[in-house]
Amino acid sequence: MKNSLTPDSQLISWMTDIRRSIHQYPELALQEYRTAEYVSGKLEELSISYKKRVASTGIVAFIGEKKSGAKSVALRADMDALPITEKTGLPFSSKNAGIMHACGHDGHMAMLLGAAALLKNQPQLPGQIVLLFQPAEEDEGGAEKMIAAGALEGVDAIFGGHIERHYGVGEISVQPGIICAFTDEFQIIIRGPGGHAAKPHESVDCIVAASFLVASLQTLVSRETNPVFPAVITIGKINGGTATNVIADQVVLEGTIRTTHAEAREKIFESLRRMVLAVQDLYKTETELTLTAGYPPVINDTLITEVAREAAWQTVGEHGVKNQPYPSLGGEDFSFYLKRVPGCFVRFGARRDDLPHANAHSPIFDFDERVLPIGAEYLARCALLFLQQSMQI
Repeated sequence: MKNSLTPDSQLISWMTDIRRSIHQYPELALQEYRTAEYVSGKLEELSISYKKRVASTGIVAFIGEKKSGAKSVALRADMDALPITEKTGLPFSSKNAGIMHACGHDGHMAMLLGAAALLKNQPQLPGQIVLLFQPAEEDEGGAEKMIAAGALEGVDAIFGGHIERHYGVGEISVQPGIICAFTDEFQIIIRGPGGHAAKPHESVDCIVAASFLVASLQTLVSRETNPVFPAVITIGKINGGTATNVIADQVVLEGTIRTTHAEAREKIFESLRRMVLAVQDLYKTETELTLTAGYPPVINDTLITEVAREAAWQTVGEHGVKNQPYPSLGGEDFSFYLKRVPGCFVRFGARRDDLPHANAHSPIFDFDERVLPIGAEYLARCALLFLQQSMQI
């Protein structure tokens, strides 16, 4: 079994070329048209049937058949890139201005295609394997759109993973329960009459009010949230003011709230509303708060995680299988799949020690391509193990 699911040098070269080709032509959420055509072409090379234009630019491919009494398992890769100008200097750098694969999705697609190549030659598959090439993970909730388009119909379990620079090559992090956070967003608008910068007593300074609020919001975590529940409030965007001699009549703050427990989440929402209203009285402004629900937390199923752990052990050995002792406060729309079917989401170690600061969403992000065959083998093993164990129940 080991040799049949271990990528050989030819397959590794094929996956590496795929990753680099996709990397050169990144596309934003729901605009992955060229990417979808490229992936479709690779599926045709493998003689794997597929459906295009699922949830706009997504692809659903099929290996084997779901016969009576047999199970179906899905494997997922995301497709979209980020609005970042690449500064890696790689020979296969982005050719699309202002867009970059800065989160490893190019690698995820190469891994899933590699897993497909390993699985298509397996004799007498004990069920069906569904390959999901999903658009819009970074934005728009592409997983939810794929589900609405029927991508999970008949699927009994799902596996996926993400390239992670916090782990080394040859390590896979496998953990049951919550591993990623709620990703809620908010916008606060502060309004006042504005006025001349030399006469602040005759106006209301929205920038001063906004500055107070930015600093004060941090106390919602440090002083109002149970410290055993991880939480983060980040203001990522501020827009206000027009000139140095004008007191701004409006400031807009935009940010994100990351939590892993519903109790902490609701507490922060409640406190945020109270604090925004308090600014009105304190600074004589008008305020408007908009809260937008983001992705739910990723919660790995306990039983399916055992399948994932066994697949990881077979792929990288006992010492390569790592736990994730604390949930990440990052978000992942794989969570939408897990609300419908049991599954497991893991992390593939891909750290490059020569790029210590090139983390995800950085313009110099890159990963060690030796992770590609590891991810492909792991995904293939997950699918086979799940189907084989399902036949034994």
